Amino acid sequence: MQTQFPSLPWYRHRWPWLLMLGPFIIVIAGVITGVLAWQRQDAMVVDDYYKRGKTINLDLRRDDAALARRLAINWHYDAGKGVLTGRLSAAGEAVRAPFRIHLAHSTQPSKDLTLDVFPNADGKFTVALPALVQARWQVTVEGGAREWRLRSQWLYPARAEVRITAVPQPG
Repeated sequence: MQTQFPSLPWYRHRWPWLLMLGPFIIVIAGVITGVLAWQRQDAMVVDDYYKRGKTINLDLRRDDAALARRLAINWHYDAGKGVLTGRLSAAGEAVRAPFRIHLAHSTQPSKDLTLDVFPNADGKFTVALPALVQARWQVTVEGGAREWRLRSQWLYPARAEVRITAVPQPG
């Protein structure tokens, strides 16, 4: 004698729900990814990439101008006082002309800083610098008229002392 079980509707069984769970999770993950992509657009992409690409030769000339002047900058960052002190020199002689230091955060453009520096008669400078977050900062030091440029990276807080010198361009 065979026993007959009553047939339940499909939604009362667990297997259809278990099989639908995978695609449902993928759809939810796709929606979350789409929302994050829409709200947090990539800050590294620029709209005028062609125009910026054409100006690269001008930028290389600024690096060559720094090399010709044998520019070097040394600084020390005192986080407790919030002060950046140092000296910019050209061929060993102090530079007294104003210049600019740009610190670009490696991933968050909202944390980028630009410091206008006015050295004293000895060529030394002291400039207020708010507390920095731990990061690999992209450093650009350039003349007041943007006629030369020094570039480097600064891993803060691993290094409080920084020395950047003009180096020849590869190639």
